[in-house]
Order: sequence, then structure tokens, then C-alpha cells
Amino acid sequence: MNLYKTLVRPLLFSLDAETAHHLAVEGCRWMGVLPGVTNVVRRCLESHDPMLKTDVAGLQFDNPIGLAAGWDKNGRALRMLDALGFGFVEIGSVSARGSKGNPKPRLFRLPQDSAVIVNYGLPNDGAEIVSTRLGSHRGRLPLGVNIVKTNDGANAPACSDEQILSDYEFSTRQLHPHADYLMFNLSCPNSQGGKSFFSEPANVGRLLERLAPLQIQSPVFLKIAPNHDPGHLENLLTQCERFEFVRGFCFNLPSKKPMLSIAPEHLIDKPGAVAGRPVAALINDCISELYRRMDRDRYIVIGAGGVFTAQDAYDKIRLGASLVQVYTSMIYEGPSVVKRICTGLAELLKRDGFQHVSEAVGSAHS
Repeated sequence: MNLYKTLVRPLLFSLDAETAHHLAVEGCRWMGVLPGVTNVVRRCLESHDPMLKTDVAGLQFDNPIGLAAGWDKNGRALRMLDALGFGFVEIGSVSARGSKGNPKPRLFRLPQDSAVIVNYGLPNDGAEIVSTRLGSHRGRLPLGVNIVKTNDGANAPACSDEQILSDYEFSTRQLHPHADYLMFNLSCPNSQGGKSFFSEPANVGRLLERLAPLQIQSPVFLKIAPNHDPGHLENLLTQCERFEFVRGFCFNLPSKKPMLSIAPEHLIDKPGAVAGRPVAALINDCISELYRRMDRDRYIVIGAGGVFTAQDAYDKIRLGASLVQVYTSMIYEGPSVVKRICTGLAELLKRDGFQHVSEAVGSAHS
């Protein structure tokens, strides 16, 4: 029996989506400090199949399934997240200054599509507070920190190029000592804070030039808008070429809503980007095209978007993702989804004759 689906989810779904999300994060935070709880949870949910262990960008992962940024925005629940069976956890997005994000309501469930509409607008405590919090964390898993331009609100004056670059630089100085990897969010679909800046030619390179003197020791990944146009991807790779600390990419949610079961007129009052099953096909196309074009000895892809089952994760791996993240499936399936994906992924690998998950990365292109 899945206690999450029969007991916990009905209670959470009786609340508005953001309240339920907040309670889930705070519940994990409090459970994480209770003596013995994390050990019990870990024994129930961890996967120990050696064929899922993988080395990526100089980091070691017990399995390739991670938690995407956006679930724990401020690193408040890391002790419990360490015990839920993930191979890694990414927090954020975190900005230089604290932000309240967009006006509420800003998170909407679409159960018929196994999706949510996210319009948070990057609420977070700010880089200094999160940095202090991470300074006392001693985790078992690789920890990623997602960094983004501060969202000062829709009515704030437009930022200059220098303000955008210095915003990222300040956050990086604060956070990189506490991260096993950094993910720079260059395309948030529900914030005005620098979203269009990186769509202009050469601005990704300008940011990397600004960060180079910081001598970041951890691998850096770029979270970019989903675009599988070959020219766009080639331009991105060219801008990254001389910055050796850049080790890979992840595709963000699309700014436009995909085809959904719900009638368009019912979405008018629900701004934001769709996360979940409806975006999987677009993200998979982007992963495939990028994998074909990138230097595979240097770069890796982290695949996120519509991962609910082992087959979903396996599809992204075979198209070129070395690591895979979940977010929306945590809402609909609960934390046990991680172990189910890991167990099923090992079975799929064995079925297809792979000895190790790394052998399957990009195998769809063979």
C-alpha cells in the first residue's frame, strides 16, 4: 500500500498547492531533526544497486536520480532529503538579495495532466542567509546550489547589464564554498530578473568571464531555455568553450504552455510555466540535440522534466543525460518514487545488456 497516495496526498491536496508545498518542506525539516528518523527513512528508501553508482564531472553519485531546484528553495530540509534515496539534491534558486517572488496564488495543480503550473517568481532568503545555513550542513549526498538573478518584482526598474552580472557574482562568492556543484539559472520562465539578458548573443560568455576570477572549484552547470535549434546550441557551446569550469547543461521549463487536457480559457488566471509530463517530449528533444553537438568528454547533461517512472528516466539517459532530476513526481507520487525509479532503472539496464548506467548514456544515438 502506498501510504502517500492513500493518506498523505489527499490531506495535502485538500489545501492550496503552495500551502501544501510549504508544509511538505517544513515537515521534512522537522522530521530531519528528530532522533533516529532519518536512519529509519534511509533504510526504507535508499537504493544500493552498484550498477547505478556513477562518476560525473568529478563527483560520485550513488544513483543518477536527483531532486531538482525549486522544491527546497532555501536548503531548510537537507537532513531529511539526504535520507530519501536521492543520488543528489539541488536547492534554490538562490539570488543575491532575498525576494518575496510573485504575488499569490502562484502554484497550481493539474492532476489530469500530472503537472503543475509554477509561477513562484524565485522567492528565497537570499545568498547570505542560505550560505550561513549551508555552512553548518554536513550532508551525505552531492549538493547542488542553483543561482539566479534577484527578482525585484514586476514594477522594479530594469537592471543594467552590470547589475545583472554583479548579482550573479555576489551570490557565487557567497555560495560556491558550500556547494558540490553550481547551477546557474539563466532562464527562469516566471521572473523578469534577467530572463531576456541571456537570450542575446555573447551574454552567457560575459557572465562566465565575470565568474572566471573567482576560481570556482566545483563544477558549473548552466540551466538554459529549452531550445533544440542547432544554431542556438552551437552558439552556446562556442561561448562556453574557453571556460573550463563549465561542465554541462540542464534545460529549464518552457515559457509557453504545452498542450494540456484543460481548456485554454481555464488557464487565463493561471500564469506561469508548466512542469510535469506535458514538457517531457520537448525536453527530450533538446537533450538529444545537445548531446549530438557537445564535447562528450567534457560536458554532461542533467535531464529534468516529466520524470515519473523508471522508463522516463531511462529515456533521458539514453538520449544523453548523465543525471536525471525529479520535481513534479514528488508532488503526485511522494518520496518513494525515487526508490521505484532506481529499482526500475536497474531492471531496464539489465534487460538491455548494460553493466552500468554510464554505458546507457547516449545509447539511443548508437
